[in-house]
Amino acid sequence: MSLKTKRIENYPAWYQCVVSEADMAENAASPGCMVIKPWGYGIWERIQSLMNEEFRETDHENAYFPLLIPFSFFKKEAEHVEGFAKEMAVVTHSKLQEVDGKLEPAGELEEPLIIRPTSETIIADSFAKWVKSYRDLPVLINQWANVVRWEMRPRLFLRTREFLWQEGHTAHASADEAETETKRMLEVYRKTCEEFLAMPVIEGVKPEYDKFPGAVDTYCIEAMMQDGKALQAGTSHYLGQNFAKSAGISFINKENKPEFAYTTSWGVSTRLIGGLIMTHADDEGMNVPPRIAPYQVILVPVIKKKEDEEKVMTYIRALSSELKSHTPFGEKIRIKVDARDKQSVDKFWEWTRKGAPIICEIGPRDIENNALMVKERLKVGQKEIVLKDEFVSSIEKRLADIQKEMFEKAKSRMENNIRNDITTPEEFKAYFANSNEWIEDGTQGKVAFVRGKWSGDEQTEEILKEMKIAIRCIPFNQTGTTGKCLLTGKEATLDVIYARSY
Repeated sequence: MSLKTKRIENYPAWYQCVVSEADMAENAASPGCMVIKPWGYGIWERIQSLMNEEFRETDHENAYFPLLIPFSFFKKEAEHVEGFAKEMAVVTHSKLQEVDGKLEPAGELEEPLIIRPTSETIIADSFAKWVKSYRDLPVLINQWANVVRWEMRPRLFLRTREFLWQEGHTAHASADEAETETKRMLEVYRKTCEEFLAMPVIEGVKPEYDKFPGAVDTYCIEAMMQDGKALQAGTSHYLGQNFAKSAGISFINKENKPEFAYTTSWGVSTRLIGGLIMTHADDEGMNVPPRIAPYQVILVPVIKKKEDEEKVMTYIRALSSELKSHTPFGEKIRIKVDARDKQSVDKFWEWTRKGAPIICEIGPRDIENNALMVKERLKVGQKEIVLKDEFVSSIEKRLADIQKEMFEKAKSRMENNIRNDITTPEEFKAYFANSNEWIEDGTQGKVAFVRGKWSGDEQTEEILKEMKIAIRCIPFNQTGTTGKCLLTGKEATLDVIYARSY
Protein backbone atom coordinates (compact mmCIF):
# COMPACT_ATOMS: atom_id res chain seq x y z
CA MET A 1 0.00 0.00 0.00
CA SER A 2 2.14 2.86 -1.32
CA LEU A 3 1.93 6.50 -0.28
CA LYS A 4 -0.27 8.83 -2.32
CA THR A 5 2.86 10.55 -3.68
CA LYS A 6 5.96 8.68 -4.86
CA ARG A 7 9.56 9.91 -4.69
CA ILE A 8 10.09 9.81 -8.41
CA GLU A 9 6.92 11.82 -9.11
CA ASN A 10 7.35 14.75 -6.72
CA TYR A 11 10.13 14.49 -4.16
CA PRO A 12 9.20 17.54 -2.01
CA ALA A 13 5.54 16.46 -1.86
CA TRP A 14 6.63 12.89 -1.08
CA TYR A 15 8.70 14.19 1.86
CA GLN A 16 5.72 16.03 3.33
CA CYS A 17 3.57 12.94 2.77
CA VAL A 18 6.02 10.74 4.71
CA VAL A 19 6.05 13.17 7.67
CA SER A 20 2.24 13.24 7.70
CA GLU A 21 1.55 9.54 7.12
CA ALA A 22 4.20 8.48 9.65
CA ASP A 23 2.49 10.84 12.13
CA MET A 24 5.82 12.48 13.01
CA ALA A 25 4.96 16.19 12.97
CA GLU A 26 2.51 18.80 11.76
CA ASN A 27 2.44 22.53 11.12
CA ALA A 28 1.62 24.53 14.23
CA ALA A 29 -0.84 27.39 14.64
CA SER A 30 2.24 29.56 15.27
CA PRO A 31 3.44 30.50 11.75
CA GLY A 32 6.61 28.73 10.65
CA CYS A 33 6.66 26.40 13.66
CA MET A 34 5.89 22.70 14.06
CA VAL A 35 4.29 20.31 16.50
CA ILE A 36 6.54 17.28 16.93
CA LYS A 37 4.25 14.32 17.53
CA PRO A 38 5.11 11.32 19.77
CA TRP A 39 6.74 9.14 17.08
CA GLY A 40 8.88 12.01 15.79
CA TYR A 41 9.73 13.17 19.30
CA GLY A 42 10.50 9.59 20.33
CA ILE A 43 13.17 9.49 17.62
CA TRP A 44 14.60 12.78 18.93
CA GLU A 45 14.64 11.35 22.47
CA ARG A 46 16.61 8.36 21.23
CA ILE A 47 19.12 10.68 19.53
CA GLN A 48 19.38 12.64 22.78
CA SER A 49 19.93 9.50 24.85
CA LEU A 50 22.67 8.13 22.61
CA MET A 51 24.42 11.48 22.26
CA ASN A 52 24.29 12.10 26.01
CA GLU A 53 26.27 8.88 26.45
CA GLU A 54 28.86 10.19 23.98
CA PHE A 55 29.04 13.51 25.81
CA ARG A 56 29.54 11.78 29.15
CA GLU A 57 32.27 9.61 27.64
CA THR A 58 34.07 12.80 26.57
CA ASP A 59 33.65 14.47 30.02
CA HIS A 60 30.99 17.01 29.04
CA GLU A 61 28.23 18.03 31.44
CA ASN A 62 24.71 19.22 30.65
CA ALA A 63 23.55 22.64 31.81
CA TYR A 64 20.91 25.19 30.86
CA PHE A 65 21.16 28.89 29.95
CA PRO A 66 18.50 31.60 29.37
CA LEU A 67 16.31 31.80 26.29
CA LEU A 68 16.44 35.62 26.38
CA ILE A 69 19.80 37.25 25.62
CA PRO A 70 20.61 40.96 26.09
CA PHE A 71 21.11 42.64 22.72
CA SER A 72 24.34 44.21 24.02
CA PHE A 73 25.90 40.74 24.22
CA PHE A 74 25.54 40.33 20.46
CA LYS A 75 26.92 43.80 19.74
CA LYS A 76 30.19 42.83 21.44
CA GLU A 77 30.97 40.39 18.61
CA ALA A 78 30.29 42.36 15.40
CA GLU A 79 30.71 39.47 12.96
CA HIS A 80 28.39 37.31 15.04
CA VAL A 81 25.55 39.85 15.17
CA GLU A 82 25.90 40.57 11.46
CA GLY A 83 25.68 36.87 10.65
CA PHE A 84 22.42 36.39 12.57
CA ALA A 85 20.82 39.82 12.12
CA LYS A 86 18.23 38.72 9.55
CA GLU A 87 17.15 35.71 11.63
CA MET A 88 16.81 37.27 15.07
CA ALA A 89 13.49 37.56 16.89
CA VAL A 90 13.54 40.51 19.30
CA VAL A 91 11.55 41.20 22.48
CA THR A 92 11.04 44.95 22.97
CA HIS A 93 8.12 45.13 25.43
CA SER A 94 7.38 43.38 28.70
CA LYS A 95 3.57 43.38 28.75
CA LEU A 96 0.27 44.26 27.06
CA GLN A 97 -2.17 46.92 28.17
CA GLU A 98 -5.62 47.98 27.01
CA VAL A 99 -5.76 51.24 25.02
CA ASP A 100 -9.12 52.40 23.65
CA GLY A 101 -10.47 48.90 24.05
CA LYS A 102 -7.52 47.30 22.26
CA LEU A 103 -4.51 45.43 23.61
CA GLU A 104 -1.24 47.20 22.80
CA PRO A 105 2.41 46.48 23.70
CA ALA A 106 3.49 48.33 26.83
CA GLY A 107 6.40 48.47 29.22
CA GLU A 108 9.13 49.11 26.63
CA LEU A 109 12.38 47.47 27.73
CA GLU A 110 15.46 49.58 28.36
CA GLU A 111 17.41 47.03 26.34
CA PRO A 112 15.89 44.68 23.74
CA LEU A 113 16.22 40.95 24.38
CA ILE A 114 17.09 38.50 21.60
CA ILE A 115 15.26 35.18 21.63
CA ARG A 116 18.11 32.69 21.51
CA PRO A 117 19.25 31.93 17.92
CA THR A 118 22.39 30.36 19.43
CA SER A 119 24.01 30.79 22.85
CA GLU A 120 27.69 31.64 22.36
CA THR A 121 27.30 35.16 23.78
CA ILE A 122 25.35 34.39 26.94
CA ILE A 123 27.31 31.24 27.73
CA ALA A 124 30.56 33.17 27.25
CA ASP A 125 29.27 35.64 29.86
CA SER A 126 28.94 32.77 32.37
CA PHE A 127 32.32 31.33 31.42
CA ALA A 128 33.88 34.74 32.17
CA LYS A 129 32.58 34.39 35.75
CA TRP A 130 33.63 30.76 36.13
CA VAL A 131 37.17 30.94 34.74
CA LYS A 132 39.92 32.70 36.68
CA SER A 133 42.90 30.34 36.51
CA TYR A 134 44.27 27.70 34.14
CA ARG A 135 43.19 25.27 36.85
CA ASP A 136 39.55 26.11 36.03
CA LEU A 137 40.02 24.86 32.47
CA PRO A 138 38.80 23.17 30.43
CA VAL A 139 35.11 23.95 30.86
CA LEU A 140 33.07 21.39 28.90
CA ILE A 141 29.34 22.20 28.73
CA ASN A 142 26.42 20.96 26.63
CA GLN A 143 22.89 22.35 26.49
CA TRP A 144 19.71 20.77 25.10
CA ALA A 145 17.41 23.63 24.16
CA ASN A 146 15.07 25.28 21.68
CA VAL A 147 16.20 28.14 19.46
CA VAL A 148 14.42 30.65 17.24
CA ARG A 149 15.59 31.80 13.81
CA TRP A 150 13.12 33.71 11.65
CA GLU A 151 13.01 31.27 8.73
CA MET A 152 11.06 32.62 5.74
CA ARG A 153 10.57 29.29 3.92
CA PRO A 154 9.73 26.77 6.67
CA ARG A 155 9.65 23.03 6.05
CA LEU A 156 8.94 20.46 8.75
CA PHE A 157 12.14 19.31 10.49
CA LEU A 158 14.39 20.91 7.86
CA ARG A 159 13.73 24.60 8.48
CA THR A 160 11.31 25.93 11.10
CA ARG A 161 11.34 29.16 13.08
CA GLU A 162 11.65 27.26 16.33
CA PHE A 163 13.58 24.03 16.49
CA LEU A 164 15.26 21.78 19.05
CA TRP A 165 18.97 21.13 19.26
CA GLN A 166 21.97 20.53 21.42
CA GLU A 167 24.75 23.09 21.54
CA GLY A 168 28.10 22.37 23.12
CA HIS A 169 30.33 25.17 24.41
CA THR A 170 33.82 24.73 25.79
CA ALA A 171 36.73 26.86 26.97
CA HIS A 172 40.39 25.82 26.94
CA ALA A 173 43.84 27.00 27.98
CA SER A 174 45.45 26.59 24.55
CA ALA A 175 44.63 26.79 20.86
CA ASP A 176 45.77 23.22 20.27
CA GLU A 177 43.49 21.89 23.00
CA ALA A 178 40.50 23.82 21.61
CA GLU A 179 41.14 22.68 18.02
CA THR A 180 41.44 19.09 19.23
CA GLU A 181 38.08 19.48 21.00
CA THR A 182 36.46 20.88 17.85
CA LYS A 183 37.52 17.86 15.81
CA ARG A 184 36.73 15.41 18.61
CA MET A 185 33.12 16.59 18.69
CA LEU A 186 32.87 16.41 14.91
CA GLU A 187 33.81 12.75 15.29
CA VAL A 188 30.98 12.33 17.83
CA TYR A 189 28.62 13.73 15.17
CA ARG A 190 30.00 11.38 12.54
CA LYS A 191 29.44 8.44 14.86
CA THR A 192 25.91 9.63 15.68
CA CYS A 193 24.98 9.86 12.01
CA GLU A 194 26.69 6.74 10.74
CA GLU A 195 26.37 4.30 13.65
CA PHE A 196 23.02 5.41 15.10
CA LEU A 197 21.12 7.01 12.20
CA ALA A 198 22.72 4.76 9.53
CA MET A 199 23.33 7.94 7.52
CA PRO A 200 26.78 8.16 5.87
CA VAL A 201 28.51 11.54 5.87
CA ILE A 202 31.53 13.34 4.46
CA GLU A 203 33.72 15.20 6.99
CA GLY A 204 35.46 18.43 6.14
CA VAL A 205 35.92 22.13 6.79
CA LYS A 206 33.76 24.97 5.46
CA PRO A 207 35.23 27.52 3.04
CA GLU A 208 36.27 30.83 4.61
CA TYR A 209 33.17 32.63 3.32
CA ASP A 210 30.79 30.03 4.80
CA LYS A 211 32.13 29.83 8.36
CA PHE A 212 29.96 30.30 11.45
CA PRO A 213 29.85 34.04 12.23
CA GLY A 214 32.80 34.80 14.52
CA ALA A 215 34.56 31.44 14.08
CA VAL A 216 38.18 30.85 13.07
CA ASP A 217 37.23 27.52 11.45
CA THR A 218 33.97 25.62 10.98
CA TYR A 219 34.09 21.85 10.54
CA CYS A 220 31.06 19.99 9.23
CA ILE A 221 29.54 16.69 8.17
CA GLU A 222 27.53 16.54 4.94
CA ALA A 223 25.03 13.82 4.00
CA MET A 224 23.51 12.97 0.62
CA MET A 225 19.74 12.74 0.41
CA GLN A 226 17.89 10.43 -1.99
CA ASP A 227 17.37 13.25 -4.49
CA GLY A 228 21.11 13.95 -4.63
CA LYS A 229 21.00 17.15 -2.59
CA ALA A 230 23.28 17.74 0.39
CA LEU A 231 22.16 18.20 3.98
CA GLN A 232 24.47 19.74 6.56
CA ALA A 233 24.07 17.26 9.40
CA GLY A 234 26.26 18.90 12.04
CA THR A 235 28.87 21.61 12.60
CA SER A 236 31.70 22.14 15.06
CA HIS A 237 33.33 25.57 15.37
CA TYR A 238 36.80 26.55 16.56
CA LEU A 239 36.23 30.10 17.84
CA GLY A 240 39.81 30.94 18.78
CA GLN A 241 39.87 33.83 21.28
CA ASN A 242 37.20 35.90 19.47
CA PHE A 243 34.33 35.32 21.87
CA ALA A 244 36.66 35.17 24.88
CA LYS A 245 37.93 38.67 24.12
CA SER A 246 34.47 40.15 23.62
CA ALA A 247 33.10 38.49 26.79
CA GLY A 248 36.22 38.79 28.95
CA ILE A 249 36.95 35.07 29.44
CA SER A 250 40.48 35.45 30.77
CA PHE A 251 42.64 33.41 33.12
CA ILE A 252 46.03 33.39 34.77
CA ASN A 253 48.12 30.83 32.88
CA LYS A 254 50.92 28.57 34.19
CA GLU A 255 53.45 31.36 33.65
CA ASN A 256 51.32 33.54 35.97
CA LYS A 257 50.31 35.82 33.10
CA PRO A 258 46.79 36.83 32.00
CA GLU A 259 45.53 35.20 28.81
CA PHE A 260 42.23 34.92 26.97
CA ALA A 261 40.69 31.43 26.75
CA TYR A 262 40.21 29.54 23.50
CA THR A 263 36.62 28.46 22.93
CA THR A 264 34.56 26.11 20.77
CA SER A 265 30.91 25.54 19.99
CA TRP A 266 29.17 22.71 18.16
CA GLY A 267 25.62 21.54 17.49
CA VAL A 268 23.10 19.29 15.78
CA SER A 269 19.35 19.79 15.63
CA THR A 270 16.02 18.17 14.83
CA ARG A 271 17.11 18.72 11.22
CA LEU A 272 18.73 15.30 11.67
CA ILE A 273 15.21 13.82 11.56
CA GLY A 274 14.63 15.48 8.19
CA GLY A 275 17.88 13.92 7.01
CA LEU A 276 16.81 10.58 8.42
CA ILE A 277 13.58 10.72 6.41
CA MET A 278 15.29 11.66 3.16
CA THR A 279 17.93 8.97 3.66
CA HIS A 280 15.75 5.98 4.55
CA ALA A 281 12.06 6.54 3.81
CA ASP A 282 10.50 4.88 0.75
CA ASP A 283 7.18 4.84 -1.08
CA GLU A 284 5.52 2.98 1.83
CA GLY A 285 6.52 5.60 4.37
CA MET A 286 9.18 6.04 7.03
CA ASN A 287 11.93 3.52 7.75
CA VAL A 288 13.64 3.97 11.15
CA PRO A 289 17.01 2.36 12.00
CA PRO A 290 16.70 0.08 15.05
CA ARG A 291 19.19 2.02 17.15
CA ILE A 292 17.00 5.14 17.19
CA ALA A 293 13.54 3.60 16.78
CA PRO A 294 11.31 4.47 19.78
CA TYR A 295 10.04 0.87 19.50
CA GLN A 296 12.09 -1.80 17.76
CA VAL A 297 9.47 -4.57 17.76
CA ILE A 298 5.71 -4.07 17.42
CA LEU A 299 3.43 -6.94 18.51
CA VAL A 300 -0.04 -6.73 16.94
CA PRO A 301 -2.78 -9.09 18.24
CA VAL A 302 -5.07 -10.52 15.54
CA ILE A 303 -8.37 -11.18 17.34
CA LYS A 304 -11.50 -11.89 15.33
CA LYS A 305 -13.48 -13.61 18.08
CA LYS A 306 -13.91 -12.35 21.61
CA GLU A 307 -13.22 -15.82 23.00
CA ASP A 308 -9.72 -15.75 21.44
CA GLU A 309 -8.67 -12.51 23.12
CA GLU A 310 -7.30 -13.85 26.40
CA LYS A 311 -5.41 -16.67 24.71
CA VAL A 312 -3.78 -14.33 22.19
CA MET A 313 -2.89 -11.69 24.78
CA THR A 314 -1.45 -14.30 27.17
CA TYR A 315 0.77 -15.59 24.35
CA ILE A 316 1.88 -12.06 23.45
CA ARG A 317 2.68 -11.17 27.07
CA ALA A 318 4.84 -14.29 27.35
CA LEU A 319 6.58 -13.48 24.05
CA SER A 320 7.20 -9.90 25.17
CA SER A 321 8.66 -11.12 28.45
CA GLU A 322 11.05 -13.47 26.63
CA LEU A 323 12.15 -10.72 24.23
CA LYS A 324 12.89 -8.38 27.13
CA SER A 325 15.67 -10.68 28.30
CA HIS A 326 17.64 -9.57 25.21
CA THR A 327 19.71 -6.40 24.89
CA PRO A 328 20.38 -5.53 21.24
CA PHE A 329 23.18 -2.97 20.89
CA GLY A 330 23.79 -3.34 24.64
CA GLU A 331 20.47 -1.69 25.52
CA LYS A 332 17.12 -2.94 26.78
CA ILE A 333 14.95 -3.92 23.85
CA ARG A 334 12.03 -1.57 23.11
CA ILE A 335 8.72 -3.37 22.49
CA LYS A 336 5.21 -2.07 21.86
CA VAL A 337 2.15 -4.30 22.26
CA ASP A 338 -0.50 -2.57 20.17
CA ALA A 339 -3.74 -3.70 21.83
CA ARG A 340 -5.84 -0.75 20.63
CA ASP A 341 -9.40 -1.48 19.56
CA LYS A 342 -8.67 -1.18 15.84
CA GLN A 343 -8.51 -3.60 12.94
CA SER A 344 -5.20 -5.45 12.97
CA VAL A 345 -4.63 -4.64 9.29
CA ASP A 346 -5.00 -0.92 10.05
CA LYS A 347 -2.50 -1.18 12.88
CA PHE A 348 -0.10 -3.12 10.65
CA TRP A 349 -0.13 -0.40 7.99
CA GLU A 350 0.13 2.35 10.58
CA TRP A 351 3.37 0.88 11.94
CA THR A 352 4.59 0.27 8.42
CA ARG A 353 4.06 3.98 7.68
CA LYS A 354 5.90 4.90 10.90
CA GLY A 355 8.80 2.68 9.88
CA ALA A 356 9.03 0.44 12.96
CA PRO A 357 11.91 -2.00 12.24
CA ILE A 358 9.99 -5.23 12.98
CA ILE A 359 6.20 -5.66 12.97
CA CYS A 360 4.67 -8.94 14.16
CA GLU A 361 1.10 -10.23 13.95
CA ILE A 362 -0.09 -12.98 16.29
CA GLY A 363 -3.43 -14.76 16.03
CA PRO A 364 -4.97 -18.08 17.20
CA ARG A 365 -3.48 -20.04 14.29
CA ASP A 366 0.02 -18.74 15.09
CA ILE A 367 -0.42 -19.84 18.71
CA GLU A 368 -1.35 -23.36 17.59
CA ASN A 369 1.95 -23.52 15.70
CA ASN A 370 3.93 -21.76 18.45
CA ALA A 371 4.85 -19.15 15.85
CA LEU A 372 4.18 -15.59 14.67
CA MET A 373 4.05 -13.63 11.43
CA VAL A 374 7.06 -11.31 11.05
CA LYS A 375 7.62 -8.39 8.71
CA GLU A 376 10.92 -6.52 8.68
CA ARG A 377 10.16 -3.00 7.52
CA LEU A 378 13.24 -2.99 5.30
CA LYS A 379 11.88 -5.92 3.27
CA VAL A 380 9.03 -4.28 1.38
CA GLY A 381 6.12 -6.64 0.71
CA GLN A 382 7.68 -9.64 2.46
CA LYS A 383 6.26 -11.52 5.44
CA GLU A 384 7.45 -14.74 7.05
CA ILE A 385 6.09 -17.22 9.58
CA VAL A 386 8.71 -17.81 12.27
CA LEU A 387 8.71 -20.19 15.24
CA LYS A 388 8.54 -18.22 18.48
CA ASP A 389 11.73 -19.65 19.99
CA GLU A 390 13.61 -18.99 16.77
CA PHE A 391 12.36 -15.40 16.66
CA VAL A 392 13.33 -14.73 20.27
CA SER A 393 16.81 -16.22 19.90
CA SER A 394 17.48 -14.30 16.67
CA ILE A 395 16.14 -10.89 17.68
CA GLU A 396 19.51 -9.27 18.41
CA LYS A 397 20.98 -10.46 15.11
CA ARG A 398 17.85 -9.40 13.19
CA LEU A 399 18.04 -5.87 14.52
CA ALA A 400 21.80 -5.64 14.01
CA ASP A 401 21.44 -6.87 10.42
CA ILE A 402 18.71 -4.29 9.71
CA GLN A 403 20.89 -1.50 11.10
CA LYS A 404 23.87 -2.65 9.03
CA GLU A 405 21.86 -3.06 5.83
CA MET A 406 20.32 0.40 6.14
CA PHE A 407 23.74 2.01 6.49
CA GLU A 408 25.29 0.01 3.65
CA LYS A 409 22.39 0.83 1.34
CA ALA A 410 22.73 4.56 2.02
CA LYS A 411 26.52 4.43 1.78
CA SER A 412 26.37 2.67 -1.58
CA ARG A 413 23.94 5.30 -2.86
CA MET A 414 26.27 8.10 -1.76
CA GLU A 415 29.49 6.54 -3.06
CA ASN A 416 27.92 5.75 -6.44
CA ASN A 417 26.70 9.31 -6.84
CA ILE A 418 29.83 11.33 -6.12
CA ARG A 419 31.22 12.34 -9.50
CA ASN A 420 34.98 12.79 -9.61
CA ASP A 421 35.38 12.58 -13.38
CA ILE A 422 34.26 16.14 -14.16
CA THR A 423 37.40 18.17 -14.82
CA THR A 424 36.42 21.36 -16.69
CA PRO A 425 34.06 24.29 -16.02
CA GLU A 426 32.13 23.42 -19.19
CA GLU A 427 31.45 19.84 -18.06
CA PHE A 428 30.62 21.13 -14.58
CA LYS A 429 28.03 23.66 -15.76
CA ALA A 430 26.45 21.14 -18.12
CA TYR A 431 26.14 18.64 -15.26
CA PHE A 432 24.38 21.06 -12.91
CA ALA A 433 22.18 22.45 -15.69
CA ASN A 434 19.97 19.40 -15.14
CA SER A 435 17.32 19.17 -12.44
CA ASN A 436 17.58 16.93 -9.40
CA GLU A 437 15.80 13.60 -9.59
CA TRP A 438 15.25 10.79 -7.16
CA ILE A 439 18.28 8.50 -7.22
CA GLU A 440 17.61 4.79 -7.64
CA ASP A 441 19.35 2.87 -4.86
CA GLY A 442 22.96 2.09 -5.65
CA THR A 443 22.91 3.58 -9.16
CA GLN A 444 24.13 6.87 -10.51
CA GLY A 445 21.48 9.55 -10.56
CA LYS A 446 21.12 12.61 -12.74
CA VAL A 447 22.49 15.26 -10.36
CA ALA A 448 24.18 14.69 -7.00
CA PHE A 449 27.67 15.50 -5.63
CA VAL A 450 30.73 16.52 -7.62
CA ARG A 451 34.17 16.22 -6.07
CA GLY A 452 36.51 18.54 -7.93
CA LYS A 453 39.02 21.36 -7.75
CA TRP A 454 38.51 24.87 -6.41
CA SER A 455 40.85 27.83 -6.69
CA GLY A 456 39.46 29.69 -3.69
CA ASP A 457 39.04 32.95 -5.65
CA GLU A 458 36.52 35.46 -4.27
CA GLN A 459 34.74 35.65 -7.65
CA THR A 460 33.69 32.01 -7.30
CA GLU A 461 31.02 32.95 -4.73
CA GLU A 462 29.06 34.80 -7.40
CA ILE A 463 29.39 31.90 -9.84
CA LEU A 464 28.03 29.52 -7.21
CA LYS A 465 25.07 31.81 -6.47
CA GLU A 466 24.22 32.06 -10.16
CA MET A 467 24.31 28.26 -10.51
CA LYS A 468 22.36 27.80 -7.23
CA ILE A 469 24.87 25.31 -5.89
CA ALA A 470 27.31 25.43 -2.97
CA ILE A 471 30.69 24.20 -1.85
CA ARG A 472 29.49 21.92 0.92
CA CYS A 473 32.91 21.25 2.43
CA ILE A 474 36.61 20.87 1.84
CA PRO A 475 37.04 17.15 2.66
CA PHE A 476 39.74 16.12 5.10
CA ASN A 477 41.03 13.44 2.71
CA GLN A 478 42.67 15.65 0.08
CA THR A 479 44.30 14.03 -2.97
CA GLY A 480 47.10 16.61 -3.30
CA THR A 481 46.76 16.60 -7.09
CA THR A 482 46.54 19.59 -9.43
CA GLY A 483 43.71 20.30 -11.86
CA LYS A 484 41.38 22.99 -13.18
CA CYS A 485 39.07 24.88 -10.83
CA LEU A 486 35.59 23.81 -11.89
CA LEU A 487 34.33 27.39 -11.49
CA THR A 488 37.12 29.52 -13.02
CA GLY A 489 39.31 27.12 -15.02
CA LYS A 490 42.38 28.29 -13.08
CA GLU A 491 44.98 25.85 -11.77
CA ALA A 492 43.93 24.53 -8.36
CA THR A 493 44.94 21.86 -5.85
CA LEU A 494 42.09 21.99 -3.33
CA ASP A 495 39.42 19.24 -3.52
CA VAL A 496 35.88 20.31 -2.54
CA ILE A 497 32.38 18.84 -2.62
CA TYR A 498 29.96 20.74 -4.87
CA ALA A 499 26.22 20.09 -4.57
CA ARG A 500 22.76 21.54 -4.41
CA SER A 501 21.58 21.61 -0.83
CA TYR A 502 18.76 21.95 1.69
